[in-house]
Amino acid sequence: MSGRTRFPVKTLMLVSAALAVLVLLWGCENQQPAAHEDHAGHDHAVASQPAGEPVVIEQKTCPIMEGNPINKNLFVEYKGKKVYFCCAGCPEKFLENPEKYVAKLPQFQQ
Repeated sequence: MSGRTRFPVKTLMLVSAALAVLVLLWGCENQQPAAHEDHAGHDHAVASQPAGEPVVIEQKTCPIMEGNPINKNLFVEYKGKKVYFCCAGCPEKFLENPEKYVAKLPQFQQ
């Protein structure tokens, strides 16, 4: 033998699977607000996109949870423009102080 130790295939597969699970869990964790329980029982003023209506979206990320991709079915209308969010808790936070977030939104930059 050449002095090298072979890494068992089963061990390699287990380590790879564990890393894949960790990556998936980390991604889901980043898409949720830290304190979601304070949103329970409140109307979030969320409208759904009607079927068949074309969606023109310039906004790519949530203004509340910066960096999280938007869900084009979660939005509020503010000053005649749609503002999109990543999860159901974000619209309420936006509506508490919309001017705090408007500067981050491409639809209000014109």
